[in-house]
Amino acid sequence: MLTCCVKRLLFRRVTVAKTCPLCGLASRFQHNIVRGATTSAISDVEDSDHIKTVMQLCTDRHYIASGQLHIDSLQRGSSCGYGPLGMGLRKNLMDQWWKSVVDSRTEVFGISTMHTSKESHTGLGGHWRVVDARNMCTLFTQKELSKDQLIQKIQALFERSAPVRTSLLPGALDQYVPSLELLNRRLPFGLAEKGLCLQPSNGSDCPEEVTLSSLVWFCSPRTSSQWLDYWARHRLQWWKKFALGPSDFSCSDVAGEELGDGATRGVKLVYSFPWGPEPLETLWCRGDAELLQTHKGARSKLQCRDGRKSVVPHVISVTGNMDRGVLAYLYNSLQQVKEVDSKSRLHQRKVLKLHPILAPVKVALDMGRGATLELRQVCEGLLKELLEGGISAWPGYLETMSTSMEQLNRKYDEMGVMFTVVISDITLESGLLQVRSRDTTIKETMHISEVQNFVSRHITAAENV
Repeated sequence: MLTCCVKRLLFRRVTVAKTCPLCGLASRFQHNIVRGATTSAISDVEDSDHIKTVMQLCTDRHYIASGQLHIDSLQRGSSCGYGPLGMGLRKNLMDQWWKSVVDSRTEVFGISTMHTSKESHTGLGGHWRVVDARNMCTLFTQKELSKDQLIQKIQALFERSAPVRTSLLPGALDQYVPSLELLNRRLPFGLAEKGLCLQPSNGSDCPEEVTLSSLVWFCSPRTSSQWLDYWARHRLQWWKKFALGPSDFSCSDVAGEELGDGATRGVKLVYSFPWGPEPLETLWCRGDAELLQTHKGARSKLQCRDGRKSVVPHVISVTGNMDRGVLAYLYNSLQQVKEVDSKSRLHQRKVLKLHPILAPVKVALDMGRGATLELRQVCEGLLKELLEGGISAWPGYLETMSTSMEQLNRKYDEMGVMFTVVISDITLESGLLQVRSRDTTIKETMHISEVQNFVSRHITAAENV
């Protein structure tokens, strides 16, 4: 009955559109609104399904630990309980960041600072401190203390405790002066670091661990704006380099009302998640105020040569959220392709097409038919050879449950494994084995001695693109 009523309503709209131009225009407009709302609703459902699919894949395929707590943390851009593949992906991402910022540049130096410090950088370090809970409880049990005395003792306890870093910027500013000797006081140069920091969760006072990357660039005041543009372009190109869909990565200037204290310009590099854009890296042109504050206004020891002039440099900070970067590449790399299996059944093939450089597992080793003990020994030998060659491999041959090759391929595609190598009794006879590509599903036959060079060439080619 309801279906019939809907059909009549749609039919009446079309009829009015034909008989009256004015009413027809209004009717078409109304129809477009209904259709637009329907399209939006469908899009929302698809986005919701995509989010569920990605998160389920992350827990099923060893990227993050199971449980809603870890899913929520990762979606907020915070560190979570990573599984073996998640750790591999994050490590590869951070290694590539370090390579692009530090290893390929003579004027950028890597540093490492303390998570906690007795020295407090006012306004830069953060307001969380490490306090012994037993000492706090002891104070509250001292009933002879008045309210004012209790407050004084609590304040003294906090002052003696070490602040926990919420940013990597203070450490770089602190190490600015010692680094000047490396460059004979010449500009520009940078200090880079990566590590865990504590940051508030969704604006609350409850801290969460976040894996950050930081480049602090010291440059002449007259060129600071150009350097900000340079680093914004450089970082955006870097993020797009490893993306399956580069258009999901973009950058935009920070609006004036969003500028932080002392910042004159800002740029955000964002990824378009199904729920909206989220920042991956934020760049600030910070001037010299924080550097002077860190070193108590001692201009003479901060000055560098800018041509014939001596100047206090301006600071550009580039801060990246590596946990959110991991999440971005997981969303960006997942493809769902409809295909027909060997039994003529239609299903969706989920493939995590991570860039070869970022993929945590390059090769999965499995066994076909043949003598189990001998095949396992061959698998172990090839696994050792791949690992010694710096190629990460997954020992699928250790799986005890009987599984078809079709199911194994589906599993490895969801894991993002680039190549699946199957060793069978033919390998024992002739040394030949089968190699399947994740991206093309094409199976090639090659000699076992060629596998390492084949995978290495593929990775190197992808890296040089």
